[in-house]
Parts: sequence; C-alpha cells; structure tokens
Amino acid sequence: MRTRYLQRIGTYALGALLLLGVAFVSTNEVQAQGRRRVVIIPRYRVYRPFGFGGWYGPYGRCGYDPWSPYGNYYGQYVFDNSESAVSHGYKNGFKTGRDDGKKAKSFDPERSHYYHDSGFGNYADVYRYGFSRGYRDGYRVGQNQRAG
Repeated sequence: MRTRYLQRIGTYALGALLLLGVAFVSTNEVQAQGRRRVVIIPRYRVYRPFGFGGWYGPYGRCGYDPWSPYGNYYGQYVFDNSESAVSHGYKNGFKTGRDDGKKAKSFDPERSHYYHDSGFGNYADVYRYGFSRGYRDGYRVGQNQRAG
C-alpha cells in the first residue's frame, strides 16, 4: 500500500517536472520568432578552385554567381547608405519614366522591374522613393520630347 502511494507521488512529481521543462523551453522558442524580414546578400566571393556550385558549375558557365555582389542580379540593389540608394533609384526611375513617356505608356512606376526587384536589397523603401521621384520627372521629359 505504501509503495502504491510512493509510485503515485513519483508520477505526479515527474509529470510536474516534465510540464515545467516544456514551459521553460517553449518560451524561448516563442520569443525567437519574429515578423521582421531580413534579406542577407553576401558581399564576398568564396574561393572555389574547381568551380562547383559557383560561377562555373559542373556543366560550364552557368551565368549566375550568388557569391559576387557584381555578378548577382540583385547585387545592384545593395547600397552602402541611403543617399546612394536614392540617387541610383532616381537615375533608374528617370530613365524608365523618360522611355515610358516617349512611348505614350500609362504613368505607372510600379510596373518596372527596378521597382519590384529592389525589395531584395537593403534600402528598398528609400530606393523606391527615389525611383518614384525620378520616374515622375522622366515621364514629363519623355512626354515633352514626344510632343516636340
């Protein structure tokens, strides 16, 4: 009879410790989950003497180098500061807007691939702001060139 009580007490103690351990571990996992999106684009080149998995794949030149900031397609959207992001966005937006104005296309800066692909960079909002300003100015210039 006594051993039955000891078994029951031991079972309750073990269950309480198990629940305490699960509660302790689960609070750390919940805190680690965030809603922030972080895009990491490496700015260094990995040394690959035989070229597998990089610029030269096992079947020759593959045309995509994920380790190079210049060979990577989205590497053009990685900037050192916000001023350079605005200036590059303005330049690309002006060129795109001027071409759209010349061709009598509708005014829509979000149609451009520059606008969409800038989300993979580190200053996406700032770049898009500069792109929209440049597109507006370039669209006016393109309309004037078409009319004149």
